Amino acid sequence: MSPIRLAIVGLGKIARDQHIPAIAQTEGISLAAVASRNAAQPGIAHYATLDALLASGEPIDAVALCTPPQVRRAQAQMALEAGKHVLLEKPPGATVSELAPLVAAAQASGKTLFATWHSRFAPAVEPARAFLAEHAPRSVTIEWKEDVRVWHPGQEWIWEAGGLGVFDPAINALSILTRILPRPVFVTGAHLAFPANRDAPVAAEVDLADADGLPIRAELDFLQTGPQTWDIHVETDGGRLTLASGGAKLFHDDAPLIDGNEAEYAGIYRHFVHLIQQGASDVDLAPLALVADAFLIGRRSLVEPFEY
Repeated sequence: MSPIRLAIVGLGKIARDQHIPAIAQTEGISLAAVASRNAAQPGIAHYATLDALLASGEPIDAVALCTPPQVRRAQAQMALEAGKHVLLEKPPGATVSELAPLVAAAQASGKTLFATWHSRFAPAVEPARAFLAEHAPRSVTIEWKEDVRVWHPGQEWIWEAGGLGVFDPAINALSILTRILPRPVFVTGAHLAFPANRDAPVAAEVDLADADGLPIRAELDFLQTGPQTWDIHVETDGGRLTLASGGAKLFHDDAPLIDGNEAEYAGIYRHFVHLIQQGASDVDLAPLALVADAFLIGRRSLVEPFEY
């Protein structure tokens, strides 16, 4: 079978650092084109926009949308109408409600729509899920703290409405949380800190629970300097489980169980190929819904302006 011919739309840092190497490692898919106003990939067909790419007749089968979330819905609709499979970087969109029409369009066209949550493919996630299926969780603490100046240098879109601010990285934690816990969770309260000159929060505290009252606390910060923190701690009836380094490492009562290498995006593309081969889609909106609920019921406070 010929490999799936993929076009990347939006050749920014995440596309260069993660998507392109992962595509090269994945059997059954190859990079055929790039659509980007600001960057090109040597030896790969280049177009300024998705519109121009689709109008060109360039032979592609699928697109990976790595653009800011505020514009992804329109791009995904355009690609599906053109008969292409669609991979959405996280978060899949700027709102929850805009995704349902895309799911319907994918079903109607017989094409794959994949809303990716790359952190779910971290090596500790499935072992943690299996552990929690056998050992009841009693409490959860999330510490997700990183330096926006390191990970999103000069990216103004992340501070605009729909850009999510600190929830852009923190939604990774929520994607892990909603994968590993045995029951659905919901937001019970939140406090969001907005820089006085920005439309998205720089820090947040979020409380969640499940139907049985499991207490979950998330502490999120976009101004962490020095060591970065991407940890989830779960107290269970079988001891303390910790997913560290964004899910790359797993500890049980401080004893190491897994110390894996980063291969999240290779996992994403393997799954994308599988979905296309099966004629299926995968669109889980639970992490995005939790973020939306935090914005909906969260108390807000203004803090000092943020500048790069």
